[in-house]
Amino acid sequence: MAAAGMQVAPDAGVLQRLGRYARLVKFQFVLDFLLALLIVWTAMEPGARLDGQVLLTLLVFAVGKVGVLSAVMTLDDVTGVKDGSDTANYLSDGNTELRPLKRKPLLTGELTVHQAQRFGYVALGWGALWWLVAVLAAPHAPVWGVVVTTLLFVFSPQYSWGLKLSYVGLGELLLLFSATAFVLSPYSLTAGDLPALVLVEALLFGFGQLLISGYSNTQDIAGDAAVGRRTVAVMTSKRGNRVFLGALTAANLLVILGPYAAGWIPGWFVVATVPLMALRLRQYVSFLRDGHALLARSRGVVVFRTTVACVLLFNVAHHWF
Repeated sequence: MAAAGMQVAPDAGVLQRLGRYARLVKFQFVLDFLLALLIVWTAMEPGARLDGQVLLTLLVFAVGKVGVLSAVMTLDDVTGVKDGSDTANYLSDGNTELRPLKRKPLLTGELTVHQAQRFGYVALGWGALWWLVAVLAAPHAPVWGVVVTTLLFVFSPQYSWGLKLSYVGLGELLLLFSATAFVLSPYSLTAGDLPALVLVEALLFGFGQLLISGYSNTQDIAGDAAVGRRTVAVMTSKRGNRVFLGALTAANLLVILGPYAAGWIPGWFVVATVPLMALRLRQYVSFLRDGHALLARSRGVVVFRTTVACVLLFNVAHHWF
């Protein structure tokens, strides 16, 4: 195994190099984030879904989104290697089947820091270009939507690069905003308005990602603390972190139940989301019982994908009937 930050990567064929970069950007998670566009598309009125300008905007936004997400994941790994946090979190007891080392080609020496950093900058530029095209080509460009898109582009990479917001205690807030905005931004460009139901669906997408990260941060307390990353898990006690995760779990459920109680969303949206609520509660209760953060994180991925499935099924049925 190569040392962290190793500056000599072995030669490889084209397909092998592509595989390394795919693992660097965590392509499974990039695909998960792209599911936001399916939520946007199914949330639209049926008559608008096949509009040529709408489809073009979603396609161009998706192309740019791959670049932005690739930059976020890549630059996070660059920082993790440079400050040693990835070394501490993955080369100790963090290397398990639930979070394998192969996801970190910088740690294995398959890519160098220079290669990854250059790739991250190119990916960010690619994302900026195509999102600008998306805004210009969009059938709608409300001020609020352009602002959300701009903030999403500017701040998403700043989690552990640039401003390093996760190092000053703002990582969780940034992640919730970014994941939520990945629904709000393209919806604003294709529909122009913001119904309460779409806001709820966007927040569910955001909490889905946040409650993966929250348990991951719980696993990484020692490594993050050593390099000064100020996650909630680092800044609080073990009990305080459990309370925080419980509060996030409750907030996730209230995103559904609150708007229903206020009469903003239909009752059968609540029915459609019962599976995700049940799985979310199971995730937290099981963590309280066994304290297995990585298992809870893995369950969080399942809850996130269940959330997307529930929302998509509801949107299709809602407009069908």
